[in-house]
Amino acid sequence: MATPSQEDYLEVIWTLIQEKGYARVADVAERLGISAASASKMVQRLHHEGLLTYERYRGFNLTPMGYDKGRRLVERHRVLERLLTHLALGTASDIYHIVEGIEHHFSVESLEPIRALVDYIEAHPGWWNEFRQTQTAGGPHAPPADAF
Repeated sequence: MATPSQEDYLEVIWTLIQEKGYARVADVAERLGISAASASKMVQRLHHEGLLTYERYRGFNLTPMGYDKGRRLVERHRVLERLLTHLALGTASDIYHIVEGIEHHFSVESLEPIRALVDYIEAHPGWWNEFRQTQTAGGPHAPPADAF
């Protein structure tokens, strides 16, 4: 099982490879706002765990297992962002930071019901808008004003 830090690295590496066709330690460090030395240590750790292939000074690439795990982690992040966007929990930046704080508490497998809910919301916007109105208008299913 990957640590939250390893998951963050895999998400960034997978995304960089999708965007640029490759990922370098310097790119990972920049994206995560950390030192190249710290990024290099984690890349070596991910290499030893079979998630990427790495040759010092030559770069790295995800193994099939690392690629699949990275893809699933990015998808988890996107599904949670979609849900929180529908819940109108702030700006895109706010939502990104909320997701960063909660995503590691969801297994990739546990995400399927959340994905199904988000897909349903997007396929039935009338239903969702009606629900949202009951929440803002103090409807029968709205939480008490002092609930939070």
